[in-house]
Amino acid sequence: MKLENYVGGKWITGEGDGQQLFNAVTGEVVATATSKGLDFRYMTEYARKVGNRNLRKMTFHERGRMLKELALHLRKHLDKFYKISYKTGATKADSWVDIEGGIGNLFANASLRRKFPDESFCIDGESHNLSKQNSFMGTHILVPKEGVAIHINAFNFPVWGMLEKVAVNLLAGMPAIVKPATITSYLTEAVVKEIIASKILPEGALQLICGGAGDLLDHVTSQDVITFTGSSSTGLKLKSNPIIMNENVPFNMEADSLNCIVLGEDVTPDKPEWDIFVKEVRKEMTLKAGQRCTGIRRIFVPHNKMEDLWKAISTSLSQTTIGNPLNEKVRMGSLAGESQREEVKVQVKKLMASSQIIYGSLDSVEVVDADAKKGAFLSPILLMNDKPHAAKEVHEVEAFGPVSTIMPYKTLDEAIQLGKLGKGSLCTTVVTADYKIARDYVIGAATHHGRILVLNNECAKESTGHGSPLPLLIHGGPGRAGGGEEMGGIRGVKHYMQRAALQGSPTTLTEITGVYQQHARGKDPGKHPFKKYFEELQIGDQIITEKRIITSEDIDKFADLSGDHFYAHLKTTDFTGTMFEQQVAHGYFIMSIAAGLFVDSYEKNPVLLNYGIDELRFTKPVYPGAEIHIRFTCKEKLPSDKRIIEKPEVPIAIGIKRGDDIEKGIVKWLVEFIDETNEVTGVATILTMVAKNPLSSASGGAT
Repeated sequence: MKLENYVGGKWITGEGDGQQLFNAVTGEVVATATSKGLDFRYMTEYARKVGNRNLRKMTFHERGRMLKELALHLRKHLDKFYKISYKTGATKADSWVDIEGGIGNLFANASLRRKFPDESFCIDGESHNLSKQNSFMGTHILVPKEGVAIHINAFNFPVWGMLEKVAVNLLAGMPAIVKPATITSYLTEAVVKEIIASKILPEGALQLICGGAGDLLDHVTSQDVITFTGSSSTGLKLKSNPIIMNENVPFNMEADSLNCIVLGEDVTPDKPEWDIFVKEVRKEMTLKAGQRCTGIRRIFVPHNKMEDLWKAISTSLSQTTIGNPLNEKVRMGSLAGESQREEVKVQVKKLMASSQIIYGSLDSVEVVDADAKKGAFLSPILLMNDKPHAAKEVHEVEAFGPVSTIMPYKTLDEAIQLGKLGKGSLCTTVVTADYKIARDYVIGAATHHGRILVLNNECAKESTGHGSPLPLLIHGGPGRAGGGEEMGGIRGVKHYMQRAALQGSPTTLTEITGVYQQHARGKDPGKHPFKKYFEELQIGDQIITEKRIITSEDIDKFADLSGDHFYAHLKTTDFTGTMFEQQVAHGYFIMSIAAGLFVDSYEKNPVLLNYGIDELRFTKPVYPGAEIHIRFTCKEKLPSDKRIIEKPEVPIAIGIKRGDDIEKGIVKWLVEFIDETNEVTGVATILTMVAKNPLSSASGGAT
């Protein structure tokens, strides 16, 4: 079977025989792959002209819903993906991390849409008033770059490696060209074929290269983004491309690194953290046969616990059944191929210049339901180095397989410094029940590690573990680890967007951004905004309420009702030396009377419920006798997905009953508390859930 490339909306095969790809368990040929003859310039131009334009037309919410739909579609084909994944040497657990973990990234990024407006761009951060008369301001916006995201991925996670990256660039509004490592690209191809067949993505959003990258990187521009996962040497070579440097193309590198785990000095064999530590080391050495960029390569333990620990780890490793991943008893499969096994052996021999093997063998391994010679099997290898400061190999050489080295330390500071000898890693773990040790380690080690897991008995049951990057947290690290950041929730999306500072009048910036900016002109809503359905509301709809005089009696009553008898709210207080002149109103009392002033009461209306309060600030004391009114403005609108509410059919708004599939959205309102001097005494953003017009929704109207 010859793998196909997806180029310009068509599946095509490359020229020539191509590279043979093998079943890592049996050694049989699975497929051949080649990208020879592909027009890489055309691929980049097609992505920019077709894919980018199609995605830029979509809003964050549309892109997010697209990712969710794609995730649900791929879940229907799990059996097919698992069958292919076994050929890479992966066990069921390995494949779960790769396949369902990758799909999980689609779900996670789909959910992120709620953090963005229903626009193709967004405001980034706070806005700033730049003038005394409130007529000039500034903010920042993020817009999708006009290029293509080029992902050059590693062999160890052919599904997760692709989906964790494309989920982010697609949400941001950029198309992708994916170049998986050739050795396991047959699994990536199978997933991409299902993606394309689903027709969920717009034309040009995704292209695939099964084979070499050719001159692909010679056709990049400053609007493109390149991500690379693999060895630091290969990454450096690609990053040094003159065109990449001349065009200042963003290059995110996630390189294999010498990640480490540290056992705290407080942990003894009788504590649960001891077993947690041993289990974590075994898991990281055997999951994916140690072929993880986040794998534990260095193990640092207190010098007086060395012997007990290496024996405990060895015993645990000996209980790991190795062999055919299709066998239910097997817990560790093979490496990705014979070439990978030979490479690991070469690197282990380099480590043996200053370390010795204390568990495992380079030459033999017992396997179940498989042929150890035909398959790319390797025994877990635990090495020991008792002089970590003098041995450079252990801090420079990585054997990308089930290999790790245990080393002693005398003080926590020494453990931190030993970790830093790796010159930057993706992650480190400290196992301790002592909070001071945890704090000291985190603060001391954070400069050299992209992620830090503090593991103890409190979180061990639910911890995702040392080697598991999560879509809402950054994945990357400094120095040898590449200096890049992938994923990271909103942070990750921003890598594919251009930030621009925006200046102008508040009204102008409101009209441009679709978010009401304080001091902009309000709009006459025609009727109370709470009587408007979601789609009827306009950004800037504004009412000025009636005024209310605050009395000392009001403050006393609120104190009694709430139980808040803070001294500043008592008229009997001697205010000498305080921040206040006299009895002051509770801020929450002012917020409460604000609601009484701006809420349209008594009759049912499209407002379904109060969703919360953001950014509540009290900026000026309110004393008895103050006359307060409210400026109430529609600030922002965010759509919500439909949800069935399984309750009795009781009307909760105009034309809407519980149990209905309610079309709705979230509306943010700017609430400004203003006193008789026309000064703002407080400000808040309140959120309400507002129904869409059931008639227009049912008839295909505005949504």
